[in-house]
Amino acid sequence: MALDYTDRTDFDNAERGLVDRLEPCTITDATGRVVFDMEQYAFLEGDAPETVHPSLWRQAQLCAVHGLFEVADGIYQVRGLDISNMTIVEGDTGIVVIDPLISVETAAAALALYRRNRGDRPVTGLIYTHSHADHFGGAGGVLPDGAGDVPILAPAGFLEHAVSENVYAGTAMNRRASYMYAAILAASPTGQLSTGLGIATSTGTVSLLPPTVDITRTGQEEVVDGVRIVFQMTPGTEAPSEMNFHFPDRRALCMAENATHNLHNLLTLRGALVRDPRIWARYLDESIELFADSSDVVFASHHWPTWGQDEIVTYLSQQRDLYAYLHDQTLRLLNSGHTGAEIAEEIRLPAVLDDAWHTRGYYGSVSHNVKAIYQRYMGWFDGNPSSLWAHPPVEAATRYVDVIGGQEAVRAKAAEYAERGDLRFAAELLKHAVFADPQDAAAKEALAGVYERLGYGAENATWRGFYLSGARELRHGVTPPPIGDLGAGLAAGLSVDQLFDTLAIRVDGIKAARQPLVIDWSFTDTGDTVRTALSNGALIQTKNPTRAADVDLTLRLTKTQLLGILAGKGLDGVDQDGDAAALDRLLGVLTASDGAFAIVTP
Repeated sequence: MALDYTDRTDFDNAERGLVDRLEPCTITDATGRVVFDMEQYAFLEGDAPETVHPSLWRQAQLCAVHGLFEVADGIYQVRGLDISNMTIVEGDTGIVVIDPLISVETAAAALALYRRNRGDRPVTGLIYTHSHADHFGGAGGVLPDGAGDVPILAPAGFLEHAVSENVYAGTAMNRRASYMYAAILAASPTGQLSTGLGIATSTGTVSLLPPTVDITRTGQEEVVDGVRIVFQMTPGTEAPSEMNFHFPDRRALCMAENATHNLHNLLTLRGALVRDPRIWARYLDESIELFADSSDVVFASHHWPTWGQDEIVTYLSQQRDLYAYLHDQTLRLLNSGHTGAEIAEEIRLPAVLDDAWHTRGYYGSVSHNVKAIYQRYMGWFDGNPSSLWAHPPVEAATRYVDVIGGQEAVRAKAAEYAERGDLRFAAELLKHAVFADPQDAAAKEALAGVYERLGYGAENATWRGFYLSGARELRHGVTPPPIGDLGAGLAAGLSVDQLFDTLAIRVDGIKAARQPLVIDWSFTDTGDTVRTALSNGALIQTKNPTRAADVDLTLRLTKTQLLGILAGKGLDGVDQDGDAAALDRLLGVLTASDGAFAIVTP
């Protein structure tokens, strides 16, 4: 690795086109609660301290560059007001907004900063590049009165994947995201200082306005408020539903989150579907073929743009080669019998890719991406029969501690390995000690110290987040995630089918198996009827059923009234026939998710 710390190209590009800054860059919600605060990163000056990898320190400095920037003629970006960027394209009568950040509050602040400099232009179009919450959650901040006649464009499958990634497993993902983004840590040289992909996530109100225009094919062209846009579909890359697009009249290319200034995740540490690096590389190659010769600038939903045709081709080609290389070399070694963990230790990047700043592993890493590729093709099982029926963590830990000779012996051995610099194995030993006896304060403090040292040495921001958040939890207990349940903010944007899906995953199966029931939900606003039946512990939904059934309760209602029922408002105003207690029985078998479960202790 020969990183050139004297190269200031990224810093020049990050500052290029600056129009204005939000001063102070502190954003609050309606109650005065701070939901995003760039001011706390004033410590990012000078050289890296010993508690931060110098490469990650450099990336944090770049991510801290914030303000309104002109990218091309009539194209502006607001960067550094959330983890993601909001891009604004000026049209004939108003503006087209691309990716309105995570929170209503940060999106509104970004739009206000633009309008302060470019005039009070109305929003005449909204585009979601893909189905992750940091690219649609602030929709209510740019369209506070709803979409109305404003077209909202998104790749086909957007709503389905937005729900599946942010709602169905949202509680667990949100909890792990608080580790990944170090959201429970104070911003400091010994705490949170960057996510690698952006400086930090906002913690405001999440919203969702459903798309009104589906983009379904590469080459599809749409004109929004006089702005001509040519789309490239890229499903299965950074998100299951994602698209790049080109502005031919502005010679500008938006790469969504498919090419940013770091190695991205093939499987995020918060959890997600495993992404496909093979198709990712092919779509990047297609982007070069389709758009490079007619582009003077490429920008994305994170980080800073790249200007110049030669620079664009080099940038996109190296990003392409990065994902292709990881895919192909993992498969080569996989087919020689290596496991994911073994491949992650063996694989090395070619010098050109290893030395380029934009391919560094600040967000994804070579190590966990290789393991993700292995998982994509081979699953969780490494092929060793002993892995088929291994003990869960607590049971395994008690046996390891017994074999080693007890808690004190484990702590002593771990101290020896830590002293020799083998922090990885010291952590493995101490993990067993903590799970075998969660009351062993000495083991917890020792493990916290090892995690802290690992975090300080990590170039990857999400690894640093996990290590340092784990150390904090060992010392101070569980801190609930600062971002609330995403499902609450997205509920109004879900379809009726998806709303019932969110109920189904909360059913206590064994309890529900003892009390079958059937409810017909007749929606007066859509004309559809959904039959929900508790059958053998599963909640089955049938749309517009044709077969006769013994129905316990029939409800005639609207989707809005359904949302009210799910929010605990009961059946007031809902027309009903049958046994109203059936609804209580259904709600009575639902469990509540625990958004503050332990991670580094049992």
